[in-house]
Amino acid sequence: MDKRILVVEDESIVLLDITIMLKDAGFDVVGHARNGEKAIELAHALQPDLVLMDIKMPKMNGLKASDVISNTFQIPVLLLTAFSQREYIDEAKRANIVGYLVKPITEANLIPAVEIALLQAANTKKYQERNAQLDETLTNRKVIEKAKGIIMKRKNVTEEIAYNKLRRLSMDKQLSMETVARRIIANDQKQVNR
Repeated sequence: MDKRILVVEDESIVLLDITIMLKDAGFDVVGHARNGEKAIELAHALQPDLVLMDIKMPKMNGLKASDVISNTFQIPVLLLTAFSQREYIDEAKRANIVGYLVKPITEANLIPAVEIALLQAANTKKYQERNAQLDETLTNRKVIEKAKGIIMKRKNVTEEIAYNKLRRLSMDKQLSMETVARRIIANDQKQVNR
């Protein structure tokens, strides 16, 4: 399985129980913390695949630490708590949490929750990567369209001819169409600014 997990819990016995359950299930427990500040430090240093975080802790509570960890390091957090009040659940939603377990924690509820949290995190990462890829494609398309417009205007040619000229330049110079388009736009800006 080799998924790396950071466990953040201020109660020693609970921390030990959770660690044993995770290791028995084949997970790699890469670190332990007993408060939110140390959790942030270790999340940054260890870059685990998942953080299991208690809500009620000294120094900085688990919700504040979870918010920092999930937003700064993009590491998913599964909350552990003795509290099931609505206010904690609502706050956990705002902190970008991938799961929420109410104590007492048993192997029967911990392991499936961890597996689902890891799956959700992996799916979220795929969607984010896909969105970034689509954003890049759209940006590149806009650059090509702008360069095509410059060619059409300067050479007084049709859109198809401008596109073919752009494609030919790309092949001749062995550069991507986006790179050629950016150069055309940059050269056009230089000429405009003269």
